[in-house]
Amino acid sequence: MAITMNPVLMNASLPTAPGALSTDFRRAAGYAPGMADEHHLSQVAHDRLLAELTDLTTRGRIDIARKIEVAREMGDLSENGDYHAAKEEKGKMEGRIMHLERLLENVAILESAPTGSDTVVPGCIVSLVYGDDDEPERMLFGSIEERHDDIGVVSPGSPLGEVLLGCAVGDEVSFEAPGGELTVRVTGIEH
Repeated sequence: MAITMNPVLMNASLPTAPGALSTDFRRAAGYAPGMADEHHLSQVAHDRLLAELTDLTTRGRIDIARKIEVAREMGDLSENGDYHAAKEEKGKMEGRIMHLERLLENVAILESAPTGSDTVVPGCIVSLVYGDDDEPERMLFGSIEERHDDIGVVSPGSPLGEVLLGCAVGDEVSFEAPGGELTVRVTGIEH
C-alpha cells in the first residue's frame, strides 16, 4: 500500500509551541477558514477553562498514566480492553488539552456584558426568527465555551455569526447553511 502525503501539509510550517497552530497550518489541516482568530470569553468562562486546562495537564495526565500502567500489568496488550480504553481516554484528554491551549492563547476577556450598543456584538443574547417562523430563538453570540443549559450559542466564526456581527434589531440577513441558504431576522438584542 502506497502512502501519499498531502503536498499542502508537507509545506506547512509546524507550530513552535505545543498546541500553537499557525493560520496557514489550520487551513492546510482542514480547519474552517472562518474560525475566529480571537476568542471572546467572559472572565468566568476564562477562569473555568484555565482551571480545566491546569487540572488536565497535572492531575489528569497523572491519573491516565496510572490507568495505562495498571492495564499494562494485566498482560497481553492486544486483547486487553482496559489498556485500549485507557489509551482512548488519553487521546480524548490530549485533544481537549490542545483545544483549550489554542483557545486560551488568543483570548479577549469581555470585562462585563456589553452595553451601550444596539448591534450584535460578542457576549450579547440575540433573538432570531428563521424564515417564516413566528417563534424567535434566543442565542448567545459568542464562544461555545460560554454555553448555558437554557440557551443556544452562535459562534462569531460560523456562517450565521459572520453575517450577524454588527446587525441591529429589524435587520434581515441570509447565510449559507449545509442544507442551503437560510434567512434570519433579528428581533431582539439583550446586553
